[in-house]
Amino acid sequence: MDWRIMGLDSSMLSALHDMIDMCEEPKTQHPSRAYVRDHKAMNATQADVKEYPNSYVFLVDMPGLKPDQIKVQIEEPNMLVVFGERKHEKEKDEKEGVKFLRMERRLGKFLKTFMLPENANPEAISAVYQDGVLTVTVEKKPLPEPKKAKSIEVKVGG
Repeated sequence: MDWRIMGLDSSMLSALHDMIDMCEEPKTQHPSRAYVRDHKAMNATQADVKEYPNSYVFLVDMPGLKPDQIKVQIEEPNMLVVFGERKHEKEKDEKEGVKFLRMERRLGKFLKTFMLPENANPEAISAVYQDGVLTVTVEKKPLPEPKKAKSIEVKVGG
């Protein structure tokens, strides 16, 4: 069905999809539904990864969140997980008589997972949130010192 006939453009459809996603889910949900929801959140969350000589830096866009709404975890084995959730403030809007005419900003889960390289040090991680961007820095493990060659004296056999 072509929704444009009914006067709905793509931005309105997107807003409707987001509003449907905002609805509270029942406590008992099918695991595949949670997987689909998490997969959607991972695809919608944008990130950059940089490698420096001594560290890896992960830049994750999480606009509109407060620092206490963001969680950074290391899951075994060497998986960095960044997540948060931005919810609609229904009570405040209803109290003030607010009616949305257009809703394009993203609500819902922000989720991103990264498999850390072998030389990443999961014990040395820092996270800073500023201007809607979470910066997670993972230090690299120091390189093992090269082993010195052992000289062996060659004897003349006789």
